Amino acid sequence: MVDISIIMGSESDRPIANRAITVLEKSKYTYEVMVISAHRNPDELDNYISSTDAKVFITIAGLSAALPGVVASRTKRPVVGVPVSAKLGGLDALLSIAQMPPGVPVGSVGIDNGANGAYLALRILDLIDPSKP
Repeated sequence: MVDISIIMGSESDRPIANRAITVLEKSKYTYEVMVISAHRNPDELDNYISSTDAKVFITIAGLSAALPGVVASRTKRPVVGVPVSAKLGGLDALLSIAQMPPGVPVGSVGIDNGANGAYLALRILDLIDPSKP
């Protein structure tokens, strides 16, 4: 059983994921890290989302940043999007994550801010299970 799933669109997003991992390692919650592209591996992503027992997703993506929206469209669990500064200073990714269509919400944090993505996920989990110290 895992509490938080970190999904990166590609291995090049690892430095941002590592910022989230640093925060999560100090928490009481479990996590796993996956590399699954919404564009290159859509079936694998669908299978993973439907089979994981993660309560919250942290999705890390640059460029078109489709990953957070795709994950949010396939689950009712909370999705946190972390935009990556791959191009255009990360503004393209930030706007893609922030401008989700109605009914497909994604919480967004700042560009390259994997740590805040983890902190937001932890706050969500603390609301779900306030009994964990």
